[in-house]
Amino acid sequence: MTFANPAFLGLLAIPAILVVYECFARKFAVSLPFDHGQQKSGRTLAALTRAANLLPACLLAVAILLLAAPLISAKPQQTRELTNIDFLLDVSGSMTETLGDGTKYDAAMAAINNFTSQRRGDAFGLTIFGNEVLEWTPLTRDTSAINNATPFLRPETMPSQMGGTEIGKAVLYCHKKLASRGEGDRMLILVSDGDSADLDRNRSEEIGKLLAIDKVVLYAIHIGEGAPLEDMFTLSQATGGQAFAANDPASLGRVMEHIDQMQPIRMKPTELRQVFHYRPFALVGLALMGLQMAVWFGLRYTPW
Repeated sequence: MTFANPAFLGLLAIPAILVVYECFARKFAVSLPFDHGQQKSGRTLAALTRAANLLPACLLAVAILLLAAPLISAKPQQTRELTNIDFLLDVSGSMTETLGDGTKYDAAMAAINNFTSQRRGDAFGLTIFGNEVLEWTPLTRDTSAINNATPFLRPETMPSQMGGTEIGKAVLYCHKKLASRGEGDRMLILVSDGDSADLDRNRSEEIGKLLAIDKVVLYAIHIGEGAPLEDMFTLSQATGGQAFAANDPASLGRVMEHIDQMQPIRMKPTELRQVFHYRPFALVGLALMGLQMAVWFGLRYTPW
């Protein structure tokens, strides 16, 4: 235990002197003659009286300790380390193809919304791409814009600029967005169903190395029939991530769960902080005041 105002502790000498005086100083008393009787020693009553006389000194000591502002270390706590997760979603025309009970786009948005709901506290963003790239939602902990985006980003309503698939351009765009985040881990989840017009093996390695330099981990998900393209494997593995295939909504959900497990929530201890610790001293002071009031009703020192 420490004190915020330790200078006040020097005043404890005052109640200490009062205690010494009460215990050892010789009191003046009036002797009274008693005829034909034997008197008890009165040691018990004398001890109680002396203890009662010590109460003001004890109250003064408690008051001085409260003025000194006692401090204790707060219980260690942990806070969640932030992870910045950007979803890069293909909205080209092929995403309107049927997958399960809906389209590839419907399955992708459902999986994204479920992922964000499972990782409350992280920062999420949503970027869509075709031949061009559009940031729909910046990185934020408020996921409502992503959850409500499904009706507005349907591939069939997109302009012609979104008709193709240029993964390289879109990944570089998200790389800049994630690299600018000074706090937390960085993760990019790519969901696409097509071959990229601007990627080959060398280009994939080059972009992957750029992401790795800024510690951006990329997970690529090929949605639909078949295996992920070799370029997606090359790109993701260069960052420390992986590429997955999801040929139905259920497998897409499992892939998202697997990614969640591969990038688990991390906790870090907060800095130790000190808090005021008045409670025990205040309780002792209240108890002493109660005793002092009881003493005032009869148990007090008198010289006769």
